[in-house]
Amino acid sequence: MHTYVVVDAFAREPLTGNPVAVFFGADDLTAEQMQRIAREMNLSETTFVRRPRQDGTDAHVRIFTPVNELPFAGHPLLGTAIALGARTDADRLRIETAMGVVPFELERAHGKVVATSMMQPVPVWEPFDRTDELLEALGLHGSTLPVEIYRNGPRHVLVGLESVEALSKVDPDHRALAGFPDMATNCYAGHGSSWRNRMFSPAYGVVEDAATGSAAGPIAIHLARHGLIPYGQRIEITQGVEIGRPSPMRALAHGEGDHVTSVEVSGPGVVTIEGVLHV
Repeated sequence: MHTYVVVDAFAREPLTGNPVAVFFGADDLTAEQMQRIAREMNLSETTFVRRPRQDGTDAHVRIFTPVNELPFAGHPLLGTAIALGARTDADRLRIETAMGVVPFELERAHGKVVATSMMQPVPVWEPFDRTDELLEALGLHGSTLPVEIYRNGPRHVLVGLESVEALSKVDPDHRALAGFPDMATNCYAGHGSSWRNRMFSPAYGVVEDAATGSAAGPIAIHLARHGLIPYGQRIEITQGVEIGRPSPMRALAHGEGDHVTSVEVSGPGVVTIEGVLHV
């Protein structure tokens, strides 16, 4: 048997944000079993907590979508940190992933973990070479900034819109989007410190994601690189509004020009379900 919880990540109250199932004591599970469990849970991601392999770390975590394993993902790790924080008094955690060790700082209220921040891997980026096809699949005529792809484990393509109102009206051709393998499409809009995002990824088994933490950091970097915000400005990115799961994420990038030194993503979370898997 394996105990698990479902955490609503990037949520201030239950049944909002983006849920992730977190399974504890998963050292005895094979990769095939973890994939089957993730398919059974049918959430955008499911994580499996295993004993740490490196000194100075608290856990080794593997991340699965219903169709494949991911080396890194934002909201699943944030939710996992909140789940682990509920089992310890520590205010800091270091979690091993396939992309390296991710440090977390936990925020508590009355002893309960209510939010956490993570230092994400600094992504690499490049121009996206199928921009015209992608814009056609999205039903758009252009992007406010260059369409670029950021890689920090997942591959995130960023497309800018003129307004939040225009963003809310985006109605992509999901069959056409399925022709873009191994990537997520993020459409964003906003100004100053307030932004909105929508993420579509048939390739990752997600029609539309409620909160994409691994995209929040790249969005902050993208805006800073192209001069819409200064490096060092913390922004709030709200996602999931159009699917009834409003999810507040905060992102902060440091650097200069195309040289990024660090990226931090943070947000609230809440444990909503506890259960036992009889496997």
